[in-house]
Amino acid sequence: MPKILIVDDDRALAALLAEYLQREGFVVDVAHDGDAGLAQLHNPSTRPDLLILDVMMPGRDGLETLREVRLKHRLPVIMLSARGEPVDRVIGLELGADDYLTKPCLPRELLARVRAQLRRNAPVSAGSLQVGVLRLEPAERRAYVGEQELSLTGAEFQLLLTLAQRTGELVDKATLTRMALGRELERFDRSIDVHVSRLRHKLTEASAQAPRIESVRGAGYSLVAGAA
Repeated sequence: MPKILIVDDDRALAALLAEYLQREGFVVDVAHDGDAGLAQLHNPSTRPDLLILDVMMPGRDGLETLREVRLKHRLPVIMLSARGEPVDRVIGLELGADDYLTKPCLPRELLARVRAQLRRNAPVSAGSLQVGVLRLEPAERRAYVGEQELSLTGAEFQLLLTLAQRTGELVDKATLTRMALGRELERFDRSIDVHVSRLRHKLTEASAQAPRIESVRGAGYSLVAGAA
């Protein structure tokens, strides 16, 4: 049974979401500040399968907590924030969130996004996939450039896998959003662009020989083997 951790200083909202998710069959723990949430993540006996993280909290806020999470953990993270400006969404995604939802949100929409992230991070039985020096191991959800393992979030891995399965082909943003984030592309939605930007940086940093992600303005992205 998947385990979810909600970190939110709004105790009433956290309790409401926890109760809703528990009724849907999840095991849910709640913490009310970043430090308490990190303590549960670092403890193997309380470590969740997915993290729902509020942005605005006293003390260590959600963005600082996310930065610390990404140093050691690969689990999917959905950010919740009362700040719905595009720049806030972009900052969260740039720091390694897999998805971002603006408060107030429908519990049913949050549930859909939780299920989508868990589906995309579930182990799959598939052989390795090689694109030049890039090797993907879908069953383990790991990616390597040469012998170096890339540190990828769940959304980044699924995005890279989707592009690698269609190497050289143009994949539109609606398809990538559906495959990597488990939801439909929304108006003014730049989530995939942000994930691609992070992925490009990680590939380039790993090796100049790594495959590159090319863009076609307004159309989508394609993965091309070999250095430019």
